[in-house]
Amino acid sequence: MVANVQAGPVPAKGVWAGRIVSWLPALFLLVDGVAKLFKPAPVVEGTVKLGYSESVIIPLGIILIACTVLYLVPRTAMLGAILLTGYLGGAVATHVGRLGDGAFGVVFAVTFGVLIWLGLYLRDARLRELLPLRS
Repeated sequence: MVANVQAGPVPAKGVWAGRIVSWLPALFLLVDGVAKLFKPAPVVEGTVKLGYSESVIIPLGIILIACTVLYLVPRTAMLGAILLTGYLGGAVATHVGRLGDGAFGVVFAVTFGVLIWLGLYLRDARLRELLPLRS
């Protein structure tokens, strides 16, 4: 059974707020993805410190850029948000499971996840219909 969600219009202020909230984490993720493609020394050192081999840096950069672009395109934004949530979940798992890190890495990734979904919620009427915050 396929749900037929009838989404109403999103107020212009909500759309603009959503775009701003969406672009903040997206710009950071795009810069991070591009940095992984060029592999400067700090990126290589940080990745190795996290327990990954240098060979995964470029594939991670490609995945991150692709997921972020999907998120920024309105038609594929929901898929992009889901994929970025998985990517950020991997970051949380790395900091908690592999490193037993303090809270910074976890809070950073979770905050980005919240911003991604908040931005999408503010700019996408379909998500507002699925998750109404008020009745």
